[in-house]
Amino acid sequence: MKAVIFDLDGTLLDRESSLLSFLDDQYARFRGLQKIDKLAFVNRFVELDCRGYVCKDAVYQQMIQEYKLEMSREELLEDYITNFHRHCIGFPNLLEVLDLIKQQGLKLGLLSNGFGQFQYANVQGLGIEVYFDCILISEWEGLRKPDPAIFHRALYKLSVRAEEAIYVGDHPDNDVRASRAIGMTAIWKEDKYYEIPAEANAMIRDLLDLKLYL
Repeated sequence: MKAVIFDLDGTLLDRESSLLSFLDDQYARFRGLQKIDKLAFVNRFVELDCRGYVCKDAVYQQMIQEYKLEMSREELLEDYITNFHRHCIGFPNLLEVLDLIKQQGLKLGLLSNGFGQFQYANVQGLGIEVYFDCILISEWEGLRKPDPAIFHRALYKLSVRAEEAIYVGDHPDNDVRASRAIGMTAIWKEDKYYEIPAEANAMIRDLLDLKLYL
């Protein structure tokens, strides 16, 4: 193996904890939100957000309508875009595993769906951008996982073949099946929302479990 490529959300970034931290802060800063019970605000946002797969402008608009808030979705969305990165929380042992990979002389890549500047700010929020030899984000690349083209582009930027690379991600389709389909070793980062995909070469619960496969 010559390279390890990671997904971001749900793999390196604990998005659930990060989102809860941000929502707690946003609620405290916007008086217009405080006409809603805090727990109700957080729970409804999380429900509408669908683990990040629903656009935030739609989430805020729905909440404004439901709770009859005298606020604009634009101001709430802008706050989300501007400040979410300040609340980014990595999974345990994040820096330790990245250090370990670099110490072994392996190349490191990151491949994420999402908006370019927003996702890159989250990488910076975790303090990990310096570790990666390439960072590909779908908006900037004009391609989205599970399109095999974006995986091939990452491999090209790292100058490695598919069989020389490990891919680590939490989504059964976008990460595991897609990377395995082009010949990469696919390691599934356990996610309680999914059953282990049959296509995974291996499964990890903690990032340091990668030591077994390097």
